[in-house]
Amino acid sequence: MSARIHPHKLIARACYAFRNVPPTEPKTEILFYDGHCGLCHGAVKFVLRHDRSGNAFRFAPLQGQTFQSRVPADQRAALPDSVVVLTEEGSLLVRSNAFLHILRRLGGGWRILAAALRVIPRPVRDSVYDFIARIRFRIFGRRDELCPIVPADLRARFDP
Repeated sequence: MSARIHPHKLIARACYAFRNVPPTEPKTEILFYDGHCGLCHGAVKFVLRHDRSGNAFRFAPLQGQTFQSRVPADQRAALPDSVVVLTEEGSLLVRSNAFLHILRRLGGGWRILAAALRVIPRPVRDSVYDFIARIRFRIFGRRDELCPIVPADLRARFDP
């Protein structure tokens, strides 16, 4: 006579099998940047240099196809022309909130810096951000190429 196994024990056995499955990698978010801005190119290079995981962000210019296809036209019109982060949840972060989010995702000391800067009220942070955005071309110049010059192994992280 064969012993009958109760269904909840089968589920428990099946769930046990999943304990050996490695955790999934965090989803990559997209950092959209002004492809003509020298400061934005520098910011992208900074993120590439400090991204320990190597997959915290993908990069695409605000002037490119990826931005056009991933962000609806009605939302694009209201966004600044400097840096925008599309999170894994589908939220668009702009100005100082985008900057702080980037620092948090980089981890380590950058996460601590982001927490310290977060105590500054957002309107004040955004005013500083907007001021820098207004003068960025005068200080850091304009670029003709949309993507910063990076080593070949990092180019795979850029979308059109």
